This record gives sequence, C-alpha cells and structure tokens, in this order.
Amino acid sequence: MKRKIKDILAAIVWFLYEKGILHNRIQVHSVDDTIDELLHTEKSMVRFGDGEIVMIKGGDLMLQKASPEIAKGLAEILGYAWDDLIVTIPGVFETLSDHRKASRQFWKDHLLFCRKTYEKYCNPNRVYYNTFVSRCYYYPKDRSHVGRQFAKIRKIWENRDVVIVEGQKTHNGVGNDLFDTARSIERIICPPSDAYRAIPAILNACTDYGKDRLFLLSVGVAAKFLAVELFKQGYRVLDIGNLDLEYEWYARRSPGKMQLEKHEVIGEAANRAAGYTEYLEQIRAQIHAQQG
Repeated sequence: MKRKIKDILAAIVWFLYEKGILHNRIQVHSVDDTIDELLHTEKSMVRFGDGEIVMIKGGDLMLQKASPEIAKGLAEILGYAWDDLIVTIPGVFETLSDHRKASRQFWKDHLLFCRKTYEKYCNPNRVYYNTFVSRCYYYPKDRSHVGRQFAKIRKIWENRDVVIVEGQKTHNGVGNDLFDTARSIERIICPPSDAYRAIPAILNACTDYGKDRLFLLSVGVAAKFLAVELFKQGYRVLDIGNLDLEYEWYARRSPGKMQLEKHEVIGEAANRAAGYTEYLEQIRAQIHAQQG
C-alpha cells in the first residue's frame, strides 16, 4: 500500500513538472554535449548521482556512512563554483521519455523526495552537465547510440598517462578494452567502503605524480572531495563513477543489471588466481581503511 501511494505521489509531482505547474529552474546538458566538453577541453569533472543527493539530506549509503561534514561538503561542491571543474547531475528534470520503464519510475521517486534538495543547492546561474555520461547504457530506452558514445569517451584518455583511483574490488578496465587507448595505466587502490576517512592518505599518493597525469576516480562519495582537491592543485581529474560497469553491460549486451565476477575478487592471491596479473603490476599504492 505504501509503495502504491508513493508511486501515485511521484506520478503527480512529475505531471506537475511536465505541465510547468512546478517551475523547473535546473538545466542539464545532454550526454553527448557532456562527452564533447570532456573530449575537446581539458576540464575536470565531478559527478553527482542519486546517492550523493541522499547524503546531502543526511542519509547513509551502502559503502559510505553519513556525517554532517560530508553532507555540508557535498552541498558546497554541488554549487558548481569553478568554470573548469564541471559538475554533473542526473538529466531528469525535463523529460524521462527516453528512459526505460523501470528507470522512469526510479527517477520519479527520486525527484519526489529530493527535488527540493536540488533546488536549494544547485546554482541557478549554471547549466549542469549530465551524470548519465557514466551511465549511458542502463537507463536509455534506445541503446542504438551507446556504441558511438563509448567510442568518443575512450578518446578522452587516448595517448594519456592515466592514474585510476578505485576501490579494492572495482577493477576498472580489467577484462575489457575501455582503457586500451591510454598510453599507460597505474592504479591507486583504496578501501572498499568508508573511503572518505582515507582521503588524506589517498591525496598523498595522488600528488606523488606529476601534473601531466590524467586521474580517473571511481571511489564513491570520496571521489567528489578528491576531485576538488586535485583540481585545485592543478591536475586534470574525471570522476567516472560506474563507467566500467556500464561498459561491461554494453559489451555483453546485458538486458539489465548484472553482477560482475571481478567485483568479488580481492587480495593478491585471488587476483593472481583470476589471471589479473597486469592489474597487479599497475598498482602503485594501496591505501588501507582508516580508523577513528
């Protein structure tokens, strides 16, 4: 019964949006425009999905505990203060007609509870970029354009020396060709959960590199704060979120979400047993969970 009531309320709110009765002041570029901006400029990117908005409201995520400090910091970053550090948010404020049915319902529910948070913290003088740049396979109803989009995304790090900052189980690019266009890949491995506490140690490992490196972050909520700090120090950094997961689903032509075997592999022995020798050779630092 509660679910049915929520669905009805979400549908009403979305109807009011579509009809212009609820004013929408939030503007979001398309996924293609977001890709082009990253491909043709040296701008950095920090991405906000539904999880970051939940944390601003004080909620926990599965891999990150809430705190007032995190909520305040995320709200400030969402304000989009720098021209060359683009901020992405979900492109769900004008239409959901291009989304799959399950996706449409998810985002209607999300806006029911989080619309006011966007309105409070998003900068009315900015046009935001699109978070679905890293979620370009799962959500769309029409997937005929996804291959072209991924081909352009892969050009962003073509002939670049890349540093991937990721969790212990993430294995970005392992078992696929997502980063094969890069000149070189090195990795900083971070705690699989509550990585926010480890930010000082992660930053220390990152700043051992020269400013010519391209940093790709895939470390949850901590990535937002890392992106800002590295950008301020002169690095180019892209918060890519679950891009590798989306690419795997695309490569496998998965009809929906599916678990990946590599996400269950943790530790040197298990990685060697799985045949991930090259991955192990790319690791330059391992940051352990911080206590306190």
